[in-house]
Amino acid sequence: MATDYGHGGYGPGRGRDGHGQGYDDWDSDWPTGSPESGRRHRLPAALRAPIEARTWRELGYVLLSLPVSVVLFTWTVTMVSLGAGLLVTFLGVPVLAAALAGCRAFGALERARARALLDVDVRGPEPLRVHKPGALAWMGAVLKSGASWRNLLYTLVQFPWALFSFIVTATLYPLGWSLLTYPLWFWVFPMYAGQAGLQLYGDEHHQIYLDNPFEITVTTLVGLVFTLATPWLVRALTTVDGLLVRGLLGPSLLSERVVELESDRGVVVDTAAADLRRIERDLHDGAQARLVGLAMDLGLAKEKLREDPQAAARMVEEAHGEVKTALQELRDLARGIHPAVLTDRGLDAALSSVASRCTVPVRVEVDLPSRPAPAIEGIAYFTVCELLQNVSKHSRARSASVDVWRSENRLMLQVSDDGVGGADASAGSGLAGLRGRLDAVDGVLLVDSPAGGPTRVIAELPWRG
Repeated sequence: MATDYGHGGYGPGRGRDGHGQGYDDWDSDWPTGSPESGRRHRLPAALRAPIEARTWRELGYVLLSLPVSVVLFTWTVTMVSLGAGLLVTFLGVPVLAAALAGCRAFGALERARARALLDVDVRGPEPLRVHKPGALAWMGAVLKSGASWRNLLYTLVQFPWALFSFIVTATLYPLGWSLLTYPLWFWVFPMYAGQAGLQLYGDEHHQIYLDNPFEITVTTLVGLVFTLATPWLVRALTTVDGLLVRGLLGPSLLSERVVELESDRGVVVDTAAADLRRIERDLHDGAQARLVGLAMDLGLAKEKLREDPQAAARMVEEAHGEVKTALQELRDLARGIHPAVLTDRGLDAALSSVASRCTVPVRVEVDLPSRPAPAIEGIAYFTVCELLQNVSKHSRARSASVDVWRSENRLMLQVSDDGVGGADASAGSGLAGLRGRLDAVDGVLLVDSPAGGPTRVIAELPWRG
């Protein structure tokens, strides 16, 4: 159902197809990447890879990985074997705890090395939960921590991989550069080795040397291929290293989810407290103050009723107007808590009512097969209310549009306007608070508002119908 409030045209397209299945027509315009991502290089990536700083950092990472992995592997195998052998006595437990604690320390070192050389920024795992003071409680926390055992697994898995990566890198890099620079040093063979050039093949009857211009040129080209290809191969090897660091040395998915839920719970509590304070303030400064004044006016009118009936009638008439104003304020306050039209008739009617009060013409289209969960419906309503308030106050738009649809298990909202743009959810504005509220229910807020407009704000909410 589409409804126009006002007249004239409306804002940019909804950013979805007729069936509400995604963002295909606006995704290409979405701002992505950092400013550096758009920087142009004079050389293509394939040619500049051998001399890039990133390549040398990755090379350094691979070359360091072997000695580091030898230390880690030796520590783990030695300590775990010793601890397992001593488990028949009590001494095995502290040895195993020391082994795991050492693996956690090595994990911190590896995260720092990956951050410095591979630009792989991985947060540390969840801290140990030591519920009581003492060595026994600490050892129990270390042994029960899943992060400790993942760190131990990393020291075992990383050693063979580091050995393989070292062999491949230490072979291909010197081979590529030596063949590429062969024209510069092939003269060493006839002058000091007594042979025509680098020997490609030789037996009792035949010897093949790379000594004529054609063979030297082909050797150089082969070296160029190796030199250009090796950085990409090393990059692929270090990608696996990054996956190992992320998967085994970072926080587990469960712990990340727990942290996220704890943060979202805090947001929900703070939001609820702020809403209660706002309601109390509105009641105290609005309807309550007006009703107190009304009671005083009615008391004065009662006293004047016998002495000056006409003055009393005027005061009663004024009080009647105050009653109407107080009732309107109470209705507005109730609408701010949860509008009755939303409960009775759903998002279509509720958003149409909001759009009719907006200062610019708003087109509303709601395409929902059914109603989502009441809590999600309420969040969607107040999200659109806040976005339309921003349109009225800041956008200087001529028209706006609100689109609501369902895409699989998500409730999608889009509010667009043809105003001046420049909205930024990261600048501590009301959009930032709105994004926090949506995050608390696993929602997403995306803002596309270039300077000069138009502005498109997309909100995703779980359906939970």
